[in-house]
Amino acid sequence: MSEAKTTQSVPSGEARSSAIMAAGTLVSRFLGFAKTWMLGAALGLGSTVTDTFINANNLPNLIFLLVAGGVFNAVLVPQIIKASKAEDRGADYLSRLLTLAVLVLLALTALVTLAAPLVIDLTTQDYSEQQKALAVTFAFWCLPQIFFYGLYALLTQVLNAHGAFGPAMWAPILNNVVAIAGLGMFIWILGANITNPHTLDNWGPVQTFFVAGFSTIGVVAQTAILLIPVFRLRLGLRPRFGWRGVGLGQAAKLSVWTLATAAVGQLAFLYIMRIATIPGAERLRLYNAGDRAAAAQLPGNAVLEVASQLYLLPHSIIALSLATVLFNRMTRASQDGNKAELRDALSHGLRTMAVATVFGALALFALAGPLGMFFSGGEPQDGVMLAQTLTILALSTPFLSANFMMSRVFYANEDARTPLYVQLWLAVIYVVGAFFIQFLPVGQIIYAIAILYTLGNILSVVISVVFLRRLLGHLDGPRIANSYIRMGYAGLGSAVAGALALWLLGSYRADGFAWSSRPAALVTVIVVGPVMLAAYLLLLKVFRVTELRDLMRPLLGRLGRGAPVAAASRDEPTTAARATVSDDTGLIPRISGEFDAASFRAGPALEPEPAAERHSDVVGANEYIPEEDVPSTAKAGRFRPQVPLPGRRTYQGEAGHNPYFPAEDGKR
Repeated sequence: MSEAKTTQSVPSGEARSSAIMAAGTLVSRFLGFAKTWMLGAALGLGSTVTDTFINANNLPNLIFLLVAGGVFNAVLVPQIIKASKAEDRGADYLSRLLTLAVLVLLALTALVTLAAPLVIDLTTQDYSEQQKALAVTFAFWCLPQIFFYGLYALLTQVLNAHGAFGPAMWAPILNNVVAIAGLGMFIWILGANITNPHTLDNWGPVQTFFVAGFSTIGVVAQTAILLIPVFRLRLGLRPRFGWRGVGLGQAAKLSVWTLATAAVGQLAFLYIMRIATIPGAERLRLYNAGDRAAAAQLPGNAVLEVASQLYLLPHSIIALSLATVLFNRMTRASQDGNKAELRDALSHGLRTMAVATVFGALALFALAGPLGMFFSGGEPQDGVMLAQTLTILALSTPFLSANFMMSRVFYANEDARTPLYVQLWLAVIYVVGAFFIQFLPVGQIIYAIAILYTLGNILSVVISVVFLRRLLGHLDGPRIANSYIRMGYAGLGSAVAGALALWLLGSYRADGFAWSSRPAALVTVIVVGPVMLAAYLLLLKVFRVTELRDLMRPLLGRLGRGAPVAAASRDEPTTAARATVSDDTGLIPRISGEFDAASFRAGPALEPEPAAERHSDVVGANEYIPEEDVPSTAKAGRFRPQVPLPGRRTYQGEAGHNPYFPAEDGKR
């Protein structure tokens, strides 16, 4: 009896941990949108100041991912996980690793911050001297975030490697709270933009402190709060020098494809971000020339940024979580050389994920108007521009998530080279497209960029399918297509129900209820959203979309209803968390520059297999990083030779006994 209770208590605890982490993510997302709403209220969505700040505030994350993000995820994470298994729990190794990383981050941050004027020149186009001066000021305030993003990533992985997963899930909440507090004080002291317009002419140091200063303070707080649980680990971490034998050089060589993928994606994004600054600069010229009506109709990069955050919501909540769970199943199938199982896992993921992403796409499309008005800062014209941009982006959400799921197959097969090929194709498409977009009429640039991303989402699936066919033979296409068609019918019915509800609320009239105020727009979303969801769920049952049950089963299990997670089918591995490497930091389309702490969080554990079922020459399914002396299980292909996982062939020997690291200082 006691053994049964113990067996049941473990899944229960794991479910509670997963629910806590999921709750942290949802709260953080909610507060992130609250911060976006506050920014629109404080500065206005269609203002030059907002465009300038968003561009500068996105730079730290983009530069970190470009220069160091791939190194942190592909190189440092495996080393941290391996070191944590040593007798000293990795204290000596982690002290040296953290010391080296902190010094590198400080040097990188100082170099980039001092070069802020050059960075602004490279990432903007057609800025006036006045706007460029403000952009440089914002950059000086925001670029120090690079150091704290890197330290946050390191501390998160130290905690993950030692089984502490909750703090990194909740730390970003503090970041958002601090930023919201700064914007709240801005509005309280200086007034909202709708009543007291904030322009380049009346902007000063106080406004900069409340907006850019509190943004950076929030990132500092997000990182500092992680020091508390790290100290509670009692690892005795302290500055340690002497890095011979750390093995980072060899690990970096083995991870060159992952690093190149991240670099290509971020460089392409930086170029597109540069093109997106053109309308904001033109708006300022029209405003200064006295043509305020024409200036008000030009959407800037702030509109694209907010539309991107909304458009990525279904993907970030559903697709990322589901792909992380199924990645374990894909990894086991790849290690066993079971292409049929790998294909089935991909098919299951694509079909189950689509239940949420198809509805999310159509809901965003139908509710684009009220959502635009809600985040508009109080200006209906800004709401219209946001709604138009969101309408273009929304329908490509399922393609974005599908490509992400497909990329998991390559990584499960220990293949980091093929994602680089996909990335290169997309980067060429985006850069060439953006180059020609800059010659369009200024008022069409943001919409054209949104169309470019939509086409890129679709083409990314086509390109990935070509490579996957070479690997798997076929992709269970008829079954996937059949499910998507039935979901599409249900989604269209839901959209019709939503359109009818919006019509009854007068949302299709300029003087309608949804466009009367931001609270009215929120009420519209709250009323119409459940109507669409109810219609969608009903039609899913009518069209017998069984994937709905597959999507809901693990969610109900976490809430204590239905089958527990541990007792679920083979499609649902146990949910004990493990440290994981995020592979999407370089995969475009990634059209929001906002830092996503989920890139450095934890995923579910792999199911342990019975010892009798394991092969002596294959990595155990419950091990995250294989031993260095175990050959790669990846299968060679036409475009990919055998590629080992990151972190192999560094120091080979018993954990905690690296000869380069003496037990005591001063001894060799």
